[in-house]
Parts: sequence; structure tokens; C-alpha cells
Amino acid sequence: MRSGWDKMTRWAGIGHNGSDVKGKRTDGMVDEMKDTLEQEQAEGTVGKIEAGMETPHPEAETGPEKPTESAELVQLRGERDQLLDRLARLQAEFDNARKREAREKQDVREYTVGNTVEPFLGVMDNFRLALRAEGSLEQLKGGVELILKQMEEALRGLQVTAVETVGTQFDPRVHEALGSVETVEYPDHQVIEEIRRGYKIREKLLRPAMVKIAVNPAQVND
Repeated sequence: MRSGWDKMTRWAGIGHNGSDVKGKRTDGMVDEMKDTLEQEQAEGTVGKIEAGMETPHPEAETGPEKPTESAELVQLRGERDQLLDRLARLQAEFDNARKREAREKQDVREYTVGNTVEPFLGVMDNFRLALRAEGSLEQLKGGVELILKQMEEALRGLQVTAVETVGTQFDPRVHEALGSVETVEYPDHQVIEEIRRGYKIREKLLRPAMVKIAVNPAQVND
């Protein structure tokens, strides 16, 4: 600032050796020029400051910053991953349970079939012996009767019993009539002949017995 002031004084013809009169006349001019110079310098400084304030920030030139994920979104993604993991575990447990159930059913079936077939293995052995046996017709017939009894015993072991037929009254729930015989010797609708034996397991009918029944005209007329 001092060098600028010296230049202005030299330009205005003001020196240190000038007269007092001349100095008095120029005092006002000098003061005015001094104020003007200081004002210009102040305005230049303010302009530089304002220019500096208007300078764009480096981050603004590179564009807006990428927004970060919110805490709620991160939490939702974590819960989603947990649910997917739980679903996968439940699916694996379901598949294992289904396979285990299939194996258990197969084991039960094999156990049931084994217990059912085992009693009849001896019956089959006796049939083979009967086929190789040499003897009369009566001996062969006696052997078959023994085998038949053995088979009936095996069925009773499985709680399978024969349906009563001959001598009982016809029952359409367990009997199937294939014919009738008119007679006065037997009560009407009494079973007089068994054509095919019927069987039931406990109280459940496996197959009905095929029979012939009596038709008594005297009782029908009554």
C-alpha cells in the first residue's frame, strides 16, 4: 500500500521538498485519492473472497455421492436370509421324515407278509411230500385231509375262520345262494349244502360262502 501511495504522490507532483502553500492546496486532493485507492483495494479483496466462496467444491464436480443402504433395509435382508435358511432346513427335515415313513411302511409290510406266509410253508412241504408219496387212493386222500387241517390251523392262527353253513339259517350277509332244493325234511331257507367255503377275519367278511338252501312248501304255504 505504501508503494502505491508514493506513486500517486509522485504523479500528482507532490514531494517532500515542496512549499507549504502548495502542500496545503493538495492536501484535500491527496486525501481524496488516498480514500479512493483504499476503497478500490478493499473492493478487490472482497471480490477475491467472494470468488473464493463461489468456487465449486471438488465433491460437487464429481457428482452426487452414492446413497448408502439404510439400517432398515439391512435388517430386512438379514431377516430374509434367516427365513430362507429356515425354509431350507424345514424342507430337508420334511424329505427325511417322508423317506423314514416310507421305510417304516415297507418294514411293517414285510413283517406282516412274513408272519402271514410262515405258517403256510409247512403246508406246502406236506403237499410236496404227498405228491412224491406212493400208496393207494385212500392213503392219498387221508394225507390231503391232514394237510387241509394243517392249513385251517394256520388260518386260525391269523384269526381267519370259516363261515358256518350247513345246518344254519340262510344269512344273506355271509351266504350266497347258488340254488335251492324243495324238501319237507328241512326248515325253509336252511342251508343244506356248502359249495364253496366262506371266510372272515374276526368279524369282517373276507368272502361269502356259496350254498344251496332248502325250500319247504309246507312252511311257505303257512
